[in-house]
Amino acid sequence: MALRSGIACATPPIVTTPRTEPELDRLRAAVARLVAERDAALEAKAKLERKVSKLEHAVDELLRKLFGRSSERVDPRQILLEFAAEESKEPLPLPPHAGEAPDGEACEEKPTKRKSHGWKKLPANVRRKKIELWPSEDECTCDRCGGQRISIGSPEVTERWDYEPASVTVIEMTRHRVRCPRCQDGTVIAPLPPAPIEGARGRAEAGMLAHVVVSKFNDHLPLNRQVEILAREGVELARSTLCDWVKGTAELLRPIARAVLDQVLAGPVVGLDETGIRIVFDRNDQKNGTRNGRIWVYRGDPGEVYFTVSETKAKADVEGPLAVLAGYTGSVQADAAGVFDDLFLDGTRLEVGCNAHARRKFFEALKSNPKEAAFAIATYKKVYEIEERVRDGPPEQRLAARQKETKPILAAFDAWVDELAASPALVPGTPLATAVGYSRNHRVALRRFLDDPRLSPDNNAVERALRLVAVGRKNWLFAGSEEAAHDAATLYTLVASCRELGVDPWEYLRDVIRRRATEPKIAAAALTPRAWWMARRALDPPA
Repeated sequence: MALRSGIACATPPIVTTPRTEPELDRLRAAVARLVAERDAALEAKAKLERKVSKLEHAVDELLRKLFGRSSERVDPRQILLEFAAEESKEPLPLPPHAGEAPDGEACEEKPTKRKSHGWKKLPANVRRKKIELWPSEDECTCDRCGGQRISIGSPEVTERWDYEPASVTVIEMTRHRVRCPRCQDGTVIAPLPPAPIEGARGRAEAGMLAHVVVSKFNDHLPLNRQVEILAREGVELARSTLCDWVKGTAELLRPIARAVLDQVLAGPVVGLDETGIRIVFDRNDQKNGTRNGRIWVYRGDPGEVYFTVSETKAKADVEGPLAVLAGYTGSVQADAAGVFDDLFLDGTRLEVGCNAHARRKFFEALKSNPKEAAFAIATYKKVYEIEERVRDGPPEQRLAARQKETKPILAAFDAWVDELAASPALVPGTPLATAVGYSRNHRVALRRFLDDPRLSPDNNAVERALRLVAVGRKNWLFAGSEEAAHDAATLYTLVASCRELGVDPWEYLRDVIRRRATEPKIAAAALTPRAWWMARRALDPPA
């Protein structure tokens, strides 16, 4: 009771009207609808957050590829730091430490090589120009007695680098005619030695052709830049002339490239990968510009690298792996790209996965899920340490190490991946989920190297061979025609094979071009980079 202006006022009681059952049903339905809308909004928010995270990851990867380093090496201290940040939680089962043997006994650590400082001795095989330096005439006269000073001891030798432009030589062939002075008949002229390229474009010897090919397909110099370099040396050549030389050289050496393919297909394992190139449309075609082509690389033993081109995606079945590997029944190692799936549908070929790709997925998840990604990278680090230790050993040693050491490590890793995949904390669509899915979906192919010492854990050797094309196309941009693309594949085959063997591609090409021109009956299989290298080693075995 309150008093206001002397008048008593009372608060009226709240009267609640009982709800009828239909009204309650409507309210329950409204609440359920609001709850459903709230859940839908939360789900939409979660999807947007996942999409934003995925786009941020894509941007980070793009920026890393454009401006960052291409290496995927991770500092071991960073891995340890990620685990140290989670010390309060239950730690993940780290793989055995690099400094411990599989049975727990300490093993010897490899001594680290220290970089030498100071001047290095210059190589002895470089051409030298010797200059003798003497003191002046006054300095050679003794100040005390006026006698002549003489040389004493060994002279001091100082070496400095210098450069002179590459020398282009014109071979002038003088052909003499002879005839009988009495009969004045039977005139004979000395024949010309066969040219590597016949016809009007055949004014180049083997050394010049090898130089043009190596400059473009090994040193990544487009033909227009070569024209400019030669012009500085006083050699005027048209770009079209160099194009003809490249085409003629590819035609001359194409049987050797096919022999390299025969060597690849004769082995038990073929590594396979592909990348894109731009090919200019035919001039007679109504369309203008360029189209996407594919260049494929097939690798057998070291020094057996074969390139081929499929001009369009529609022709990939005719010119791609299905055609090249039509009769092959061994193991094929490639990444998990869908373009390779048809190779394994009939079961005649055994699929071997690439663990470098599996590791790369976890490397890409290092920023969003550092702890889990660090564990995966640490596992692969241990696997590759074992591989490095037994790489040069006999196959029996390599197989024993994989079975005894690598297999238990990867078995524990696979169990951890399965546990992580079942965890509700794994958000679909994230880089970590992608890495986990890749490892689980391709597990059988990824683990085949454990049971066969001939197999490699990854396909990195093929990717290194394909880097020739990746670097070169940044300079020459596109193939000028369909024929030019096939010519490039032929010449890449020989250059890449030489690089793997440590052979100077210019020396190899000069010798092989000359022999193809002067010894047409010699078998192409005897001139492949590997056969040529083995023949040279037999004549001059290494010390």
